[in-house]
Amino acid sequence: MLLDGKKGLIIGVANKHSIAWAIAQSAASQGAQLIFNYQNERLRENVEELVATMPGAKAFPCDVGSDTEIAALMQQVQKEFGRLDFLVHSVAFAPREELTGQFVNTTRQGFAIALDVSAYSLVAVTRAAVPLMTDGGSVVTLTYLGAERVVPHYNVMGVAKAALEASVRYLAHDLGPKNIRVNAISAGPIKTLAARGVSGISKMVDHHREFAPLRRATEQGEVGDTALFLVSPLGRGITGEVIYVDGGYHILGSLASVE
Repeated sequence: MLLDGKKGLIIGVANKHSIAWAIAQSAASQGAQLIFNYQNERLRENVEELVATMPGAKAFPCDVGSDTEIAALMQQVQKEFGRLDFLVHSVAFAPREELTGQFVNTTRQGFAIALDVSAYSLVAVTRAAVPLMTDGGSVVTLTYLGAERVVPHYNVMGVAKAALEASVRYLAHDLGPKNIRVNAISAGPIKTLAARGVSGISKMVDHHREFAPLRRATEQGEVGDTALFLVSPLGRGITGEVIYVDGGYHILGSLASVE
């Protein structure tokens, strides 16, 4: 039991298809006790139904766009657990209209929203979690290849993910002396609730299945088990990294168009 007695906070579960839920299942299978958030009342029922299947788990409201709600969530974590051993950040958003057409047409407001929710929120929740990581800890976030290569229709989300990956490195540097590790997982395209906002996601998944060296689509469980490795003692020497879980797709020298 790699996480026996460990306490974790999972931010970003929306439904059973969420990558965050796959991570939670992997962590719980190895003994972790978990707390979850739900963004709003619309998602509350979905999250609470899932959490009810996991013994001892609880869910509390938190929109990561609000520092007040983040602080309230951490107060709940402290009340329930007293400390925190790991944090999973699986949150991203951009207005749907920003994920069609050309990146050059990104609006100022759309850019600000994407960067705030998808990148700055990692900084905000990590900062709030640090006082609870009294024995060190691990932070894991989710990114995508669009951070470093042009992916049609990914647009401003690619820029936001690039900022997220840079934030991982700066946070890792700041928090290393506290024995807090910060890493990102770059997963292949997966049909999650958030991914449905990206035009052509089905074609992206099909393309990935055809061209990735492993010749199959990325599965949520594969990402979950990699996160388990990163938050467990097995990943104790790794920080500031982006680990690819994409069947090897990122090694390809050129990417065929998926438009």
